[in-house]
Amino acid sequence: MVVLTQEQYRTIVAHAKECAPLEACGLLGGRTEGDTKTVAKVYLLTNTDASEEHFSMDPNEQFAAIKDMRKLGIGLLGNFHSHPASPSRPSEEDKRLAYDTKASYLILSLSGEAPVLNSFRIDGKKNVIKEELRVLE
Repeated sequence: MVVLTQEQYRTIVAHAKECAPLEACGLLGGRTEGDTKTVAKVYLLTNTDASEEHFSMDPNEQFAAIKDMRKLGIGLLGNFHSHPASPSRPSEEDKRLAYDTKASYLILSLSGEAPVLNSFRIDGKKNVIKEELRVLE
């Protein structure tokens, strides 16, 4: 399970809306206890591809985020990106580029009336496993 605060959720949604129609992206730092990943900080990154259909995270921003996580004593839990015009599920490209089987991949769809955020893990055979996602009130 991945746990986000309402404020963290709103931050991800706002970033995605600001970047639309391009895909937005970022990293999630926090702590893992058992099967629960609790997000402590959301890192908003630049999509260097500036694309509506895929993303690449700015390497300098990634490095700065990891450095900040180490300073705060938290770890990398996974990442998020938006799908401005498609559903909240991993695309074939998302699956192909998913190398960390322990990471959570959050995908925010802006294609409907309301944003839809889901979390997934992708195993070594590129099978998609939907994770429980809890947004705290």
